[in-house]
Amino acid sequence: MSFLSVSDLHINLGEFYLNGVSFDLDKGDYLTIIGPTGAGKTILLESLVGFWMPDQGNIYLENRDITTELPEKRNIGIVYQDYALLSHFTVYKNIEYGLKKKNPKGMKEKIHDIASALYIDHLLHRKPATLSGGEQQRVALARALVVEPKMLLMDEPFSALDPQTRRDTRTLLKKAIAERNTTVMHVTHDLGDAWTLANKVAVIRDGLLLQIGSLEEVFKRPQTPFVAGFVGATLMEGTVIDHDNGLSVVNVNGFTVRTLDPADIGAKVKLAVRPEDIIVGIQPSPNTSAQNNIQATLSGIMYEGKTSLLSLNAGETFFDVLVTNHSLERLGLTPGDTVYAMIKSSNVRIVNSNVN
Repeated sequence: MSFLSVSDLHINLGEFYLNGVSFDLDKGDYLTIIGPTGAGKTILLESLVGFWMPDQGNIYLENRDITTELPEKRNIGIVYQDYALLSHFTVYKNIEYGLKKKNPKGMKEKIHDIASALYIDHLLHRKPATLSGGEQQRVALARALVVEPKMLLMDEPFSALDPQTRRDTRTLLKKAIAERNTTVMHVTHDLGDAWTLANKVAVIRDGLLLQIGSLEEVFKRPQTPFVAGFVGATLMEGTVIDHDNGLSVVNVNGFTVRTLDPADIGAKVKLAVRPEDIIVGIQPSPNTSAQNNIQATLSGIMYEGKTSLLSLNAGETFFDVLVTNHSLERLGLTPGDTVYAMIKSSNVRIVNSNVN
């Protein structure tokens, strides 16, 4: 039996709702939940912690039906973006607050252990108002983890942090979570949280769970056009015109793309390709293992720190390519140049055109 099992969960709060959400998690899983604003992500977390009763469906934790249990009986922690620290308490008292109700043995040691793990042990005497945003977030995480919850739920916990503080907090959280084997569900709009912390990712839209799986499954093999676009893949539309040595050959606006995914000749398909799975060159390379060489025009360059996003167009088809700045400098590319996009057939996926 799974550690957490959610079955056919329906909740209708008017503007926000869940519609038949079902999934399972194992002990120690770290699930990031992504999707557009208003998709139902926060409602899902709050239904698990017990703030909302479902209209239909069940929630099982460690093989126990907790669907109608009070929040305090579930031993599930939740951390929000706004920290919700008690301003008149010190950091120590904030961390102690939830633990004191249980009055466990070694309470002081537990507080100092989690404070040390999150690098806030030197702040225990301070009040929240004197802390930075990153420090306040680590206090909120410490308060949630010190009670040793069965699960930790987080709703955009890093969204107010600057990039460096976000990276530092991720590192500390990842270590603390691993040491405690805590099962986590984390709502985020930052795909970096998924890549850095999670072993699973779920995509929710309009109250529907569109896809859940490993990062490889969701990011590399999206099941619907919406999921493909949301996780940053480029979509190309075309028609299957041939089969060649086990590959489906697709005509996309006058050029061909080969994919390992099977499809009937004549079928209209949508292809998904991730920007980092495309190699760019100034001439086609016969020595590469890529089965696809697409001539295109470089229409734009967007610098993103250590990498750059190249915008290419091949006729009426537009797609993005992620390259290192070193590669960009070596190639000497400027907008308007003719380039070749090389893609392995295994990195071209057919997504379900019948589902949005």
